[in-house]
Amino acid sequence: MKRTFSGVKPTGHLTLGNYLGAVRRWVGTDQHRSDALFCVVDLHALTVQHDPARVRRLSRQAATLLLAAGLDPELCTVFVQSHVDEHARLSYLLECTATDGEMRRMIQYKEKGAQARAAGASVRLSLLTYPVLMAADILAYATDEVPVGDDQAQHVELTRDLAVRFNQRYGHVFTLPRTVHPRVAARVMDLQDPASKMGKSSDGGVGTVYLLDDPDAVRRKIMRAVTDSGQDVVYDRETRPGVANLLEILAACENGEPEDLAGAYESYGALKKDTAEAVVELLRPLRERHAELAADPAYVDEVLTAGAARARGIARPLVDRAYRAIGLLPPR
Repeated sequence: MKRTFSGVKPTGHLTLGNYLGAVRRWVGTDQHRSDALFCVVDLHALTVQHDPARVRRLSRQAATLLLAAGLDPELCTVFVQSHVDEHARLSYLLECTATDGEMRRMIQYKEKGAQARAAGASVRLSLLTYPVLMAADILAYATDEVPVGDDQAQHVELTRDLAVRFNQRYGHVFTLPRTVHPRVAARVMDLQDPASKMGKSSDGGVGTVYLLDDPDAVRRKIMRAVTDSGQDVVYDRETRPGVANLLEILAACENGEPEDLAGAYESYGALKKDTAEAVVELLRPLRERHAELAADPAYVDEVLTAGAARARGIARPLVDRAYRAIGLLPPR
């Protein structure tokens, strides 16, 4: 079987974009056709100013939501990144393989670094180097496929570059992964700013649908979504980004095509109403299952403990091999 790896970062509450862009594929496809590992990448949450208690709380919530969405511990491995030391061990070796120029060209570093400087804040070194940790997350498991949204494709390409360079210098250790994109709604946009991705840490959350939003909040946010000039419902990402975003969300909920759905609507109001109801029904079983799991934290702990043990068993021999290959003296 091919091996799949992907993860979610606990920097905010998981969103509709996380679900449609990644988690639903993990549940419906990846855990059934591959040896799949899904990780709450909590170390990545430390690259910016954070509240330790909030990181812990969001890490548990993210793990619980992944299980509520349908990830089955009998079919896949669900764990927390910091519970497996091999991620940090391998990250340093890859830092010794990467270059400063590669890190500074990464789009997210440029964007987040600029935001921090504009706010008068310092930029943590880990924000520069975290793509290397992401590469370690992937390479530690001899991953074949990484199902991610469009905005993460650059990181997978960096991962491939580092794996090739390491293999050429020190001998073949790493498998070269490839990116896999979902068919529709690979990148769900903010309802108030359709030029920006729907993010977990968006200020105020008025343009973001969170997985644990109650139905009324979902309806309110979608009905207030920004649309475009004109009245006709047309699917055009360039000239009608607001309407295109709603059509893509509706298409993803109904397993349809945005172009086909556009022809069924004569007004933005009708499109918003149907999109809101489709999202409410899509999230209803997930919210109900999350409430059940949140009431049984011992079960979630058992899943995470078992998942980390299995992940460690896969990663440790490979990372030990990388340590020997790069020239480190093995312990006796």
